Amino acid sequence: MLAILAQADKTFFLPPARSTFAGEHDGLYHFVLWMSVFWLVLIAGLLVYFVIKYRRKSPYDKPMGPTHSTAIELGWTLPPLILVMVIFVWGFRGFLNISDAPNGAYQVQVNASKWNWSFTYGGGASDGVLHVPVDTPISLVLNSKDVIHSFYVPVFRIKKDVVPGRYNKTWFQATQPGTYNLFCAEYCGQGHSAMITKVVVEPMADFKAYLEERGRWWTGEKPVDVGRAVYKDRGCKQCHSLDGSKGTGPSWKDLFGSTTKFTDGTTREVDEDYVRESILDPGKHVVAGFDNVMPTFQGQIKDPEITGVIELLKSISENYDGMVLDAMPAEPGDQGGGGAEAPQ
Repeated sequence: MLAILAQADKTFFLPPARSTFAGEHDGLYHFVLWMSVFWLVLIAGLLVYFVIKYRRKSPYDKPMGPTHSTAIELGWTLPPLILVMVIFVWGFRGFLNISDAPNGAYQVQVNASKWNWSFTYGGGASDGVLHVPVDTPISLVLNSKDVIHSFYVPVFRIKKDVVPGRYNKTWFQATQPGTYNLFCAEYCGQGHSAMITKVVVEPMADFKAYLEERGRWWTGEKPVDVGRAVYKDRGCKQCHSLDGSKGTGPSWKDLFGSTTKFTDGTTREVDEDYVRESILDPGKHVVAGFDNVMPTFQGQIKDPEITGVIELLKSISENYDGMVLDAMPAEPGDQGGGGAEAPQ
């Protein structure tokens, strides 16, 4: 029943409308669509009619000479001009509405990189999936670490370019709880088609519980499981495989404990310090045969998450013969509240 209701407002051309300004955008879309259909049918019909009515019936017929009609000229000039102005005003009003968030909107920082989305909330919680409360204005501050991406949620009718070196802003207000697709709508390289995540719209109470849990989401988790979650949610899987296959970046299979060679000819053993350095300052040492395309996670990832990645690397490496941690040790002064400070 819920699935049927969820699709009740889906049209042949558009997905369900799930934001406050989706109706205005859909109205403009259908206006342009049916206006185009009307003029197509009218012009094509007149073309066929004139071809038949004024066809040359005999090779001896003299062709009609040039004529001029001011009324006809005005007839095919003024109506299209008026329609174009209506479309412009309607569209520009919608553009302004989506550009300026209302006062009191909840702000989320959106960071895009090849090929991953990262969302940071007030209080420092972050995730690779966007969570928002229903019926609440959400202000998005968008920034890219590398190339141009585009934030696109079809059900919200929202699309905004994410440009490196500057901040773009947009907003939306979701009208119904649910889980919806979020795409990158600007070609950004080899992994563009995999740059997909979700938007989870939930009641305010659930959203607050999510933020509290996300602030310490690794508590009680095995480090290796934390590492798997980071691998999935932080976009590591877009470039690094776990089975030895080559990708945009080196495979993590059998990486820990091995000796890697860099583009400058130097070598180094892959140990805990190297893994941490590669996450926070990936451009310092670039592995030979690969490009320097990995973004930094400085200030975005916390120590328990880095530890989890290290333990995951150990667990899938034949070059490591030590013991993988089974439990996350409590942090100094941890009394179960608040989040850990981001590594500096």
